[in-house]
Amino acid sequence: MRLARFRAAALCALWLAGCNTQPTDRSAGAARESPAREGALAAAGSSREPIFVDGAKDAGLRFVHVNGATGGFYMPEILAPGVALFDYDNDGDLDAFVVQGRPLSDDVAPAARASAAPSPRSTLYRNDLHGAGESAGTAARFTDVTAQSGIDVTGYAMGVAAGDIDNDGCVDLFVTAFGESQLFRNRCDGTFADVTKATGLSGPGWAVSASFADFDRDGWLDLYVGHYLHYAPKARAECRAASGEPDYCTPQAFRAQPDRLYRNTGNGRFADVSRTALVGGHLGPALGVATADFDNDGWVDIFVANDGEANQLWMNRGNGTFVDHAPLSGVAVGARGAPEGNMGVDAGDVDNDGDEDLFDTVLPGQGNNLWVNDGTAVFEDQSTPSRLGNLSLALTGFGAAWIDYDKDGWLDLLTVNGAVSLKPSRPATGSPYAEPKALFRNLGNGRFEDVTARAGPAFALLELSRGAAFGDVDNDGDTDVLVGNNNGPLRLLLNNVGSPNHWLGLNLVAEPRRPALGARVSIRTGDGRTLWRRARSDGSYASANDPRVLVGLGSSSGPIDVKVVWPTGQTEEWTALPIDRYVTLEQGRGHRR
Repeated sequence: MRLARFRAAALCALWLAGCNTQPTDRSAGAARESPAREGALAAAGSSREPIFVDGAKDAGLRFVHVNGATGGFYMPEILAPGVALFDYDNDGDLDAFVVQGRPLSDDVAPAARASAAPSPRSTLYRNDLHGAGESAGTAARFTDVTAQSGIDVTGYAMGVAAGDIDNDGCVDLFVTAFGESQLFRNRCDGTFADVTKATGLSGPGWAVSASFADFDRDGWLDLYVGHYLHYAPKARAECRAASGEPDYCTPQAFRAQPDRLYRNTGNGRFADVSRTALVGGHLGPALGVATADFDNDGWVDIFVANDGEANQLWMNRGNGTFVDHAPLSGVAVGARGAPEGNMGVDAGDVDNDGDEDLFDTVLPGQGNNLWVNDGTAVFEDQSTPSRLGNLSLALTGFGAAWIDYDKDGWLDLLTVNGAVSLKPSRPATGSPYAEPKALFRNLGNGRFEDVTARAGPAFALLELSRGAAFGDVDNDGDTDVLVGNNNGPLRLLLNNVGSPNHWLGLNLVAEPRRPALGARVSIRTGDGRTLWRRARSDGSYASANDPRVLVGLGSSSGPIDVKVVWPTGQTEEWTALPIDRYVTLEQGRGHRR
């Protein structure tokens, strides 16, 4: 263990400019925290065990991504894979899905093709959690069920989105791809059917991240698909790194593809409403998508992180149309006033003031962005004061999420990273694009502490990480992370913090019987705090997250009062909910307001 901590600290010093190997002096340069807050921080950080441990192999997740690179530097090779955590069989635990790549050209020598193994494929794993249920808390075990599932991804897969498109209570999958994306409908019997053409979603392109959300509040999940570039392997540009070596191109070498917004008509089909709904915005090369109600008007908005061009913040007018407010809201560009290489994104109430703040990951030297919401969808750039910008200057961020890893009631931040162009200083072995992961702890005073050195050996590994899905895979009340590594092994980072803090898990079921994506939840804790969280599966990068709401309560004991604002706008309340377990709340079963 001492050796692992030494390696983590050494790598931290090498890769993360300004990161801390010891806890930050929380009183320096910031408002001092309350005694109760300091006690909670001390309790959560007292363990000498790693915060996360990699449990992929023990859990049966032996997937290895293949990007298919043959030396042609085709751009899709460097940007996958996305991953998903979702409960496809409705047994109360999270299953996993990982997308796969393949060669994009015929440049492989005939002898090599003849001896090559069968092409790998995107894989569905069933979680056989022992004693599965809403409070099992035992070891997760995964079984590859791809063959019997009917899922057959034919394109060069990039990412995945998850949502119940037909309100039958079973979660469906949308797989984005370079080529043609595919929609797989869950038959509710353990199998899926490819309904891409039948639903009106077929067509070529290069989609990366996508999001299911009910934008028009009609009870049916609509679909936003972020598209990247007009790109063809045969017509690729030849680009070079600063060293003169052949390298992957930047997005500026190609034209951006327009994004797509599809309205669910409720009869098994989707209608492309992009031209009439997305009004007056410049569509850039999208890599990250997150949906939330940023101005608290009851309608879901869309934030799109674009690579090398201005971001979009599509504000929902409530009449079937959106307008891009990113420039007025302060999230179109970074603090320097220029577009950045935006990749991963997440929305969450980082300062516990009741509205959704924004975070996105960028390229080295730019520093990740934290935009704090004033409640009206006007954002203030807090990247530098929070220290999140400076602490990430050496990293190329992709998958990311706000998670309360220590259950103290404040959202922390985890990012997985990997370069997109050759660095002057690169690993001696493995991928020349590899970087470590990072974990930042919310101090509750507007600042973050870098705790990567204490996060565990998996964070010290230099890997080319891309997608990350966040969820409680063992139902023990804390957030775990499924990490997709480009041309490398899958990682399952199990939360091992051992915090004494309490928690509450909420499985929100909207009418008629689907996961309530977009629902907002107010949690009144026993010590008088009010925390706001939301049910979502999007965000991060090209990945789908656990739609359940998991709330850290700190040292506050129950019972807990909860208010749910459903996607339809209806508000209901539940009182005296038990803590340290998952509870299912169904729309129409609470006290209406």
